[in-house]
Amino acid sequence: MTQFHELHEELTAFRHYMKAERGMADNTVISYGHDLERYAGFVALGKIRDFHKPTLGELADYLSFMREEALAPPSIARHLVSLKMLYRFMKLEERADSTTVDLLASPSLWERIPQVLSPEAVEQLLNAPQPADRFHLRDRAILETLYATGCRASEVVGLKVADLYLDAMFCKCLGKGNKQRIVPLGSKAVMSLRIYMGEGRALFTTSTPAEYVFLSRGARKLDREMLWMLVKKYVKRAGLPKKTSPHTLRHSFATHLLSNGADLRAVQEMLGHASIGTTQIYTHVDRKRLKE
Repeated sequence: MTQFHELHEELTAFRHYMKAERGMADNTVISYGHDLERYAGFVALGKIRDFHKPTLGELADYLSFMREEALAPPSIARHLVSLKMLYRFMKLEERADSTTVDLLASPSLWERIPQVLSPEAVEQLLNAPQPADRFHLRDRAILETLYATGCRASEVVGLKVADLYLDAMFCKCLGKGNKQRIVPLGSKAVMSLRIYMGEGRALFTTSTPAEYVFLSRGARKLDREMLWMLVKKYVKRAGLPKKTSPHTLRHSFATHLLSNGADLRAVQEMLGHASIGTTQIYTHVDRKRLKE
């Protein structure tokens, strides 16, 4: 069996391990898989003599290869995380040595400062849906929910009616690895959701009560692509930077909370970060607060 085919067998086993034993979300498994297919392609070129025990020199060549492919630093960093996880899995199964792979570190450059909107820009975006838009009540509620909770796009489209507790001003969110967390809702988001649930959902005709909060034109669950397009539509209307995405609202939520004195641990819980190190990047955004 060639190295390439043997590595592909390992990748199949690794995907199964991540999903069945680690309980990782489908999108995470797919993302890791895509990253590792690039590594498999590099192995297929004969650039690594024995993938069970890659040398530091070979791994350095792989980093150079990714840079030549014009991958952005954060993408390279993510590829390295995928590679480390694969080799730790193979070490666990006693089929590879992860020593050299574990020595790879991500330069601080890869902790890129996220794009953040000012509170005024966020307000412009939230006000972008107008009564002339057919589903403006839904769209306003979506934008308010994205910003008020800091939830990922996949988490917002996956929000179920049973997850909303508007009287208590919070919602239950299902995040990465099927981990559930409770996220507070601000008064503006609660009001927008109440109006949408009371009036807006009447536009989506369905024979049975819909399970999900945000629905598409055909009364089905809204998907991430639709949400992305919806946000882009209002970003353009509000005259905001083209790169603004649903994730920008998540970054803005975290930064604005920390700017106003929120506890870093509390923000970590609300964002659903496993490590506080991931949340700490937002402290670099607000230089004024960092000095204080």
